[in-house]
Amino acid sequence: MTLKRDKLSIISEILQKCIGGATKTAIVYQVNLNFKTVNPYLDLLIARGLIEISQGSTVTYTTTEKGIKLLEDLKRVHDVLKETSEQD
Repeated sequence: MTLKRDKLSIISEILQKCIGGATKTAIVYQVNLNFKTVNPYLDLLIARGLIEISQGSTVTYTTTEKGIKLLEDLKRVHDVLKETSEQD
């Protein structure tokens, strides 16, 4: 049985991958998306100021300080929920 990831999980993975910079191809392959599905996520993250684009010889996406803060917050929420489920 394959479980689908939720949008926050995908966003977290993209933000994590883009720390230090990543190309769209690297994001697609390492976050396990395709080029059609990655675009709305990148557009959303750029519009919210969570990643930024650098254009040199290749286009690179980099997680901003705001994106890193969100990633840390999401990890804390995940950890709290994990602790709660382990206690049940």
